[in-house]
Amino acid sequence: MAINDANEKRLERAAEKFMEFAGAKPATFLGDVRNEADMKRMWDGAVDSLGYVDVFVNNAGLAMERNIVDLTDEDWSMVVDTSLTGTFRCLRLALRHMLPRRSGAIINLGSVLAWRAQAGQAPYAAAKAGVMALTRTAAIEAAEAGVRVNAVVPSLAINPYLVKASSQETLDALVKVEAFGRPAEPVEVANVIVFLASDLASYITGESISVSSQHP
Repeated sequence: MAINDANEKRLERAAEKFMEFAGAKPATFLGDVRNEADMKRMWDGAVDSLGYVDVFVNNAGLAMERNIVDLTDEDWSMVVDTSLTGTFRCLRLALRHMLPRRSGAIINLGSVLAWRAQAGQAPYAAAKAGVMALTRTAAIEAAEAGVRVNAVVPSLAINPYLVKASSQETLDALVKVEAFGRPAEPVEVANVIVFLASDLASYITGESISVSSQHP
């Protein structure tokens, strides 16, 4: 197993959690998905460490709560370059590794904001809609080689980083539209990722699977 993060302390905490859960420390790489050289170094290091990569989870993302009229070009570019272009950079590296091997599963992280409107989230929603379109295109291109590409689309899964990016008022309002009256636990999203990575999902590609309990 190998993991990457742009934040060194967050990377260390994630590695410790993996160690507690799996009993082995993953290979760790410090890199920003907005930097192609960082991602190439990450991928080469992961292959050197593991031998090959069977499953790749494209999970980097960035959001901010700001209405369109208040967004700067820099705000827009920062969110889109992380959440969409960063996903593309990593997807491209994964495909270059997996296609010649004719094996592999890639799981991108989308968002229900690609399907529903939420004020203050224009660049993130646009980026995640792009991720889901990118997933469909990549799946068609990779199908002949037997490589599967899918997306997992959470509605609301509370974590410390989401809390930093959203107001409590917004989070409370989002919880109210969930049928179970609570957000998803991160493990409930992870379970769907594990399913798509497994042979149980051997005939699924190009799909965006929602992990949601929202009201109709």
